Formats: sequence, C-alpha cells, structure tokens
Amino acid sequence: MKKVISFLLALAMVLALVPAVMAEGAPEPITLTVFRGDPGDQPADDNKIYKLIEEEFGVKFEFEFLAGDLDETLGLKIANEDYPDLFDGGNSADLLISNGALINLLDYISPEKTPRLWAHIEPQKARLIEKDADGNDVLYIIPNYGLPDGPQIALTVGGPAFFIQKQVLEWAGYPTIKTIDEYFKVLEDFITANPTDENGTPYTGFAILCEDWRHFCLINPVQHLMGRPNDGEVLVDVSNTDFHTETFIDKPYAKPYYKKLNDLFHKGLINKDTFVMNYDQYIAALSSGTILGMFDQAWDFGNATSALNAAGMYKNTFVALGPVYDPADVDGKEIEEHYLNGSLPNVRRGFGISVNSPYAERIVNMWEEMLSDKWQLIFNWGIEGEDYYVENGRLLMTEEQYNNTQDNTWIMHNKARAFFESSPKKQGWIMDGEFKGNCWEPGNQDEIVFGLMNDYDKKFLEAYGFSKFADFVNPPIELAPYGEAWQIDYTPVEIEHQDFLNIQDKRLPEIIMCDPAEFDAKWDAFVEEITPSATAFGNYMQEAILKEAQKVLGNE
Repeated sequence: MKKVISFLLALAMVLALVPAVMAEGAPEPITLTVFRGDPGDQPADDNKIYKLIEEEFGVKFEFEFLAGDLDETLGLKIANEDYPDLFDGGNSADLLISNGALINLLDYISPEKTPRLWAHIEPQKARLIEKDADGNDVLYIIPNYGLPDGPQIALTVGGPAFFIQKQVLEWAGYPTIKTIDEYFKVLEDFITANPTDENGTPYTGFAILCEDWRHFCLINPVQHLMGRPNDGEVLVDVSNTDFHTETFIDKPYAKPYYKKLNDLFHKGLINKDTFVMNYDQYIAALSSGTILGMFDQAWDFGNATSALNAAGMYKNTFVALGPVYDPADVDGKEIEEHYLNGSLPNVRRGFGISVNSPYAERIVNMWEEMLSDKWQLIFNWGIEGEDYYVENGRLLMTEEQYNNTQDNTWIMHNKARAFFESSPKKQGWIMDGEFKGNCWEPGNQDEIVFGLMNDYDKKFLEAYGFSKFADFVNPPIELAPYGEAWQIDYTPVEIEHQDFLNIQDKRLPEIIMCDPAEFDAKWDAFVEEITPSATAFGNYMQEAILKEAQKVLGNE
C-alpha cells in the first residue's frame, strides 16, 4: 500500500510540472489597466485582434474611457495616485507629466534595446525629447500620430475646417466657397428653402460643440479665418523672425466672426441647445444627418461619418472647406488660406506608462514588436483573406470589406481601436519589404479611396473637377520650426491660461445669443475682462514659441 501511495505522489508531482513545461517560453498572462482621455466604447469580448494580442503577448486590457470633465477626472486620479498602467491624458497630458505620474520612457528605449521604436522617434527627437529640471533627457509619451513615413499624404482633410453637408453644395449648384460670408450664406439659403429633411425633422444650420477641451470648435476658427493652420489659441506671424505671437480672441479681427454667429443665432440657424450639448449628443445629432454645418476637426466626428456612410446617407456626409475673412472684415487685407499644415508629431498625445505600473519593460517590448510590419498590417488592415486581400503586391479590399471598416459595431469585434489609437504606429507609405509602395492606412490607399468610393461622392468630385476631397483647400503649408503652438506646455502659466479659457467658455455663448443691440457693449466688456489673462498667456507663448523654434533650428 505504501508503494502505491508513493507512486501516486510521484505521479502527481510529475503531472503538476507538465503545465509549466508546456508553457515554457510563453509570456506570463497579465492584464493592463488603460485610461483613455476620450469617451469610447468597450471592445467586444470576442474581439479577434485582442485575442491575437493575448495569444502572442499574454496581455489583456481593462479599458476606462473618459466620462465627464477631463481635467477634473485627471485631477482626482492625480490626487489619489490612482494610475492605470497605460495613461492617455488627451489634451491635458501635461497635468500627468507635471505631477510625476509618468515614467521616463528613455530608460527603456534606445537604439540598441528597441531599434524599431528608436527609429520611429529619432527623426523628430528635437521636438519629442525634452530636458527635465536636472537637465536629463526625458520622453514621457510616444506620439500616437504624426510620424509618417515618406512624403505627406493629403487626400482628405483630417484636421480643422468649416464642414458642410455635401447636399447643401449640390443643391446650390456646386459653388466655390472662399469666404466665411459665402459659407454662411449657402447654409442660410439652403435651410430657408429646405427647413426639414425628407422625414420632416428640422435641420440645424450650424452647430458649435463647447464641451470641455473640445471648446476649440467655439474658440479656434478665428486663426483659420486669418489664414493660418492650427496653433491652438494664438496667432503666429511665421514671416517674422521673432515669430510674433498674440492671442487672437481679444483682437479686433475676432469680432466679425462672432457678430456673424450672433446674426445666425437670431435667424434661427444656431440652436441654443448647442452650447450645452455634450459630445455624445453632438455625435448623435451629426449621425442623424440634420446638422448642416459646423467648425470641427475631422477626426473628432469620425464616428458620425462612419454612421452616415454605413446608413448610405452619403449626401449628409461632410466636406471640409477653408473659408477666410472677406477683405472688408479685416481692413481690406487679402488673406491666403492655409488650413492644412505640414506633418508633425502629436507631441504629448498618446500613451505614457504610469509610475505605478510594474510592467514598463514588458509594455515597451510589446510596442517594439508591434511596430513590425506583421503587427502594423494586423492593426491597420486586419487579417489577410478575411479583412483584405493581396493582388500583384497591392493591399486591397472588396466593397464589403471596406464598408465593414466604417461600421462601428463591426469595429468593436474586429479592430483594436481603443488600444491602437493611442499607441505608437506607422503611418504614410510602406517604405520597404513585400508591400513597398502601399499605404499603411487603408483610407490612404488609392484603390480604396477612389476605387471603392461611393457613386455619390464620385459624382460630387466630378462636379467640381477635383480628384480628391483635399482639393477643396490649399496644399499643406510648410511646417513652422516650432511645430504647432497648441503642443507647447502651458503649465508655467496654468492659472492664467485656465482663466483665459474659462472667460471664453462663459462669455462667447452669451455674446452669440445676446440682443444684437447689445453686441458691441458685450464684446467690449469681454475684451476688457479677458485682457489680463490673455496678455499673460500671450507673453508666455511668445517666449516659448521662440525658444522651441530655436531649439529645432539648432538641431537641423
């Protein structure tokens, strides 16, 4: 009996070792907590890309998406040191950096240890790598976008513009819109003739999203009407050797835009609800096809565009226009439009790794492998034979496969969007290897952009004599040495900057909705109220932009 028991004990010990032997070399399973500084949707449990990540890297993800105010949410996390493993602070990432929430990624990234990651950031290291208080090189966030390979691709407008439903321009006979007066007039004419859609639902002429950091839809248009690409909340004279910088919202040339909005509000083209609409409500309204125009950035309402395309509501999708001021609005000055900027890294936008995470090295090594062609194809194109096919060296999709990529429900099951959007990634052209000459993003591939374009959009472009939707604006302007000013760290003037923003958020909607007879007085009072914080912020930005430009020029 003792021999039998001894044998069974020995057998049990051997069996206990079998899983360990079988799993030798396999990564230890872990779950990474992830915060995204944007609203979002949880991926489906059966999402095939996340399953592949789990199989190869032993990693699962637990996502938390923004619900509420970004700064308040980050403030609570900072106060409680409630940090996830991966942290995307969105437009308030500087709060995380200044409060010591993120590790220095250069402790893990180098040409020797992570050659792919280093090659990815090295061309823009003058902009990306900074100095801490002790003079050490630091990198807290690897850009999620803006480090493309090869020449810039500008087939569509992915950033800021005045957007308008295609059906409005079709109804008007495909006019050329050059000034903001022409833009608003065609909206007004259309809604006068067509107050409701075919279902009897009233149209909204112009919407303004004001929620949280997306108040750029309310604040930023003036710089573009003055002919400059996106510099955030300042206007920079790049023809001046000292890059003369000033806040624009308090200047005389801002007044005509808000006077036009005041006129539109009292004509009924702008709804009062727009000033209290949250982001989800805004996307729902755009997706319904009842909003005719807005100022925004194309990436900000991508879900609405996908929903409209999926529903076959092509006439209700938007085209990006680049109107500027009529010379009569700015003392006769002729303004050249420059809405598109040269390529630049999305500085401090993307994932950082929190100081609380025990998995820093493992995350960096995972990113390193994910920058391989194999994984970039998986993230961008999917699974060959299922999501795309290859013919004569070209990456292609059937109409059904491409339509799937525009369907949010399909995406939840078949794309790793919540992770990939904030991770380092390849963009632009595939520069070498089996698929050299193709594009990393399907939306930039000629055969898809033009070959799978719906008939409505083909007819729309033909009516204008254009080959692509970026033809509605001028080609990208050369990137300024300082990049784009909105990327500069505002924390040294955080109080003044926040006061500057708070005044705009409160007063501009009041000005737009006020009695026209009171407009001038309310505008003057607004300028007086905002001048102290505008002056402090503007002076800081002048120094910071000049310093950033000199740093970059000194490294070229």
